[in-house]
Amino acid sequence: MPRILFTCSYNGTPWHGWQSQNGGNTVQDVLEAAFCAILRAPLRISASGRTDAGVHAVAQCFHADIPESCRMSPDNWRAALNAHLPGSIRIMKAEWVDADFHARFSARGKVYEYLICTAPVLSPFLEGRAWHRPMGVNAELLAQALALYEGEHDFRRFAARRGNEPDNPPADFYLRTIYSTAVTEEQGGELLRLRFHGNGFMYRMVRLLVGTAHQVANGKMSADELRSMLADPMGPKTRHCAPADGLYLTTVIY
Repeated sequence: MPRILFTCSYNGTPWHGWQSQNGGNTVQDVLEAAFCAILRAPLRISASGRTDAGVHAVAQCFHADIPESCRMSPDNWRAALNAHLPGSIRIMKAEWVDADFHARFSARGKVYEYLICTAPVLSPFLEGRAWHRPMGVNAELLAQALALYEGEHDFRRFAARRGNEPDNPPADFYLRTIYSTAVTEEQGGELLRLRFHGNGFMYRMVRLLVGTAHQVANGKMSADELRSMLADPMGPKTRHCAPADGLYLTTVIY
């Protein structure tokens, strides 16, 4: 069957994450229902990875194998799906890919961004879309803390347990490489945009990286303590997890 790669955007606030689950109300459930409405038959899709409840996506990617009986171009599939989707989920792009392409296993990296608003009053247009820290955040110290994550590390202290981890994981199970990080100031410095480019991210990893770096930026943890957490992956996990509101999957790199 021909395979199409779809790129979708969604506001994660109304949804219980990407991954299909009992009770529905996930992005995957809604997308598969849209396919079913068009095909009059169920169809499973495979994504580049999961996003948690409340997390947003600028460019989440998934693929689908289209039955030969439904001969539509990728652009027509985009239009047909959007006609069956709520406004908070949009198909932005669709393209043919080879049969051996896989949205998850063919990915070489991802980019996530995280928004922190330091304005005294959170704009209603940022409600559910940024972490509100009205007491302010030292952007320079935050950038220095993020830079400590760069390179290859065992990030097990910065990953939450999903419950399906192996009892005896291989030595490289928690190894990830973060190629670059950045902090940019927008809106007169009242909006901080944090950027992470890595080869892969574990469950809640970006939110834990942000929450822990925020502790350093506000003087509640030293940079040396953060270095020690990276150097000694067998210690206790970080307890500092930023909320889902500000997290965006912005790019999947193939």
